[in-house]
Amino acid sequence: MEEDGHGLWNPCFLKGFHDWELEAVGRFCYFRQIPSNAAGETEYRAHPFWMQEYCPSHEHDGTPRCCSCERTEVRDISYLSLDDGRKLCLECLDSAIMDTLECQPLYLQIQEFYEGLNMKVEQQIPLLLVERQALNEAMEGEKSGHHLLPETRGLCLSEEQTVSTISRRPRISTGYRIINMMTEPCRLVRRCEVTAILILYGLPRLLTGTILAHEMMHAWLKLKGYRNLSQDVEEGICQVLAYMWLESEIHSSSGNNVSSPSTPSSSSTSEKGARSQFEKKLGEFFKDQIETDSSPAYGDGFRAGNQAVQQYGLKSTLDHIRLTGSFPY
Repeated sequence: MEEDGHGLWNPCFLKGFHDWELEAVGRFCYFRQIPSNAAGETEYRAHPFWMQEYCPSHEHDGTPRCCSCERTEVRDISYLSLDDGRKLCLECLDSAIMDTLECQPLYLQIQEFYEGLNMKVEQQIPLLLVERQALNEAMEGEKSGHHLLPETRGLCLSEEQTVSTISRRPRISTGYRIINMMTEPCRLVRRCEVTAILILYGLPRLLTGTILAHEMMHAWLKLKGYRNLSQDVEEGICQVLAYMWLESEIHSSSGNNVSSPSTPSSSSTSEKGARSQFEKKLGEFFKDQIETDSSPAYGDGFRAGNQAVQQYGLKSTLDHIRLTGSFPY
């Protein structure tokens, strides 16, 4: 490569990707210059976790990002296009959960995780993997308010509804698009305070599990009679449980099976056996997202809840929330 006196001729986005991806870039990608700024210097942006470098223009020119890991699509290495417009990189696709049946072993594992915390959910709550449109429609059908993220990926339902669930893993076409998506209506009947848990399809196992562990805590709170909690307390303690599950998965995959009272080790690992190095790194990324979230409810709420659990333990924290509606300090 040549230098232009101001910076390097550089292929966009090479950092943050693995060898097989870089080889593909070398075979197929045309190199282009990252333009100099007004001061004549080559300007980069970098993802704060992956440190993947890219042109500043790609923050607003529509260049796709993976909906899971947030890495930017490398030229001529196509990401999978999901039917709702989301993009999924090939490494996140490797562990993605695509239909309701495929998610049941993970659901069972998270139920066992809660039981290990002496927080067993006795009721049989349906778990459904759904498309984004079905998730949005279910939100509109709920009478009670929800504390939602800008991109909602899970929901704990309380009302009777008919929800369209993904019944069979879709196929992937040669153009990296989802095809043959099969859905079926599922009538949800209210037998307790929770009618179902809905999770957005097409996310990696660790992210799916983190969202599911969060929504399971919403269900547990409803079933145990925790009422009228503030947004930061409810979302905060749900994020704490999601974080605890994620930590247990990362520790179990690294061979550290030593459990603690607050984070019992997972009873099983991925069905594929030992997790890939990328999946372990992906788990650390999801942890970092929870830790650094800047929102008042999910971020500040998590940090206050996590501090309380670390200081007083999970049971005492939950007892205090039941009595006062706030975290102990």
